[in-house]
Amino acid sequence: MADLIKNGMHGCSQEDEYVRPEDPVIQERLEWFQDQKLALMMHFGIYSELGLCESWPLSDEDAVWSREAVDWESDPAVFRRQYVELNKSFNPVRIQPEVWADVAARNGFKYLIFTTKHHDGFCMFDTKYTDYKVTSPDCPFHTHRHANIAKDVFDAFRQKGIAIAAYFSKPDWHCPWYWAKGMDKPVGAWRNPTYKPSEHPEIWEKFVEYTHNQIMELIEDYGRIDILWLDGGQVRPQNGQDIRLSDVVARARKIQPWLLTADRTVGGPNENYITPEQSVPSGPIHVPWESCVTVGTAFSYRFDEKYKTPRQLVKLLIDVVCRGGNLALNIAPQPDGRLPAEAVRAVDGLGDWLRDNGEAIYSTRMAEPNEAGNVAFTRKGDVHYALVRLEEGERLAGDILIPWKGPVSRVTFVSVHGETRFTRCDEGIRVVVPEILRGTNPIAPVFKIEK
Repeated sequence: MADLIKNGMHGCSQEDEYVRPEDPVIQERLEWFQDQKLALMMHFGIYSELGLCESWPLSDEDAVWSREAVDWESDPAVFRRQYVELNKSFNPVRIQPEVWADVAARNGFKYLIFTTKHHDGFCMFDTKYTDYKVTSPDCPFHTHRHANIAKDVFDAFRQKGIAIAAYFSKPDWHCPWYWAKGMDKPVGAWRNPTYKPSEHPEIWEKFVEYTHNQIMELIEDYGRIDILWLDGGQVRPQNGQDIRLSDVVARARKIQPWLLTADRTVGGPNENYITPEQSVPSGPIHVPWESCVTVGTAFSYRFDEKYKTPRQLVKLLIDVVCRGGNLALNIAPQPDGRLPAEAVRAVDGLGDWLRDNGEAIYSTRMAEPNEAGNVAFTRKGDVHYALVRLEEGERLAGDILIPWKGPVSRVTFVSVHGETRFTRCDEGIRVVVPEILRGTNPIAPVFKIEK
């Protein structure tokens, strides 16, 4: 099984590392999570100004891949200073959280994953524990009515009935107790602390307290949080970086007992679901999981971005759901705060398909078989759905072969809400395509199969 999961998956734990929660409230919330199927992820921060990879270019260890777009400066120290000082120009005055929320709601997104703080340490919320934040006087945006971006975004999405996942980076490369100066390594040398926590426990303890304080701020002051989405897997006990995560999670659940935690790539009791990044497993996974994939090519905003088509997004969603997971689609806002128009058009196309066929996606579970050829299957109890992934230009003929060999008494073409004639054959069932759809190229026609 481990080999299968590794095939096609990147940046996540493996199924055999998964620890099922014992708390019945968390078990129930994982059932809720598996019903949602579609999340909107948003990477937004000071890095958006340059159209640059988020945070990672600050780390010399990661420069080979993360600084590909840095063509104006070769001195790492100068570049790092330029990046860090982006807080002094960050000013997305055209941000409209209610517009973001409307795009998500009309297109069937059920929960939001928003970056409250990435590894660079710049806080998109009004934290009391650092001045490196969007509401600080040295950030020109601090006088804007939406200055406390995370709060206003969370509120706008909740008003649309969309659940909230707070992305929070465990490493903080601006914190003087993580990348401490004058230690074993220079600031920016790599993604880990500049010192060994075991050799400087007094510094590490200050970082642990800082991290706990910020997490509790989000839990106490930012309304209902459904998921704490924790990134930066190098911060883990096995790597000598123990932030006593279970302690702060226990504190948080005294206030919000429903809170799910996604301690990405770490495994163990605080990784309530696993999170492949920019990838989809090649087969089914039998524990809760969520693939985070970009609508464009990158998580952060790029000025020359290329976006996926609605057909590609629908196929991606079907691939994920039929293998048992949720899909978190990332849209990166522009530096001025607007959503890129081409990205919105792409998810509008996905939303159009979901309005007609969403019953085969939401609140479903993995079927047996889960897919065969270009046909994917999902189920709700005894009702199964067959989702036919058509290629661009592939037109419907008079019938479609559905490789379904289980019992069937009735087949319905979901998008037209009409019962459809079918016949048995050795390969499964042949379903008659309604006259009105013959010769067309729908993205993915869906059939409801009742026993």
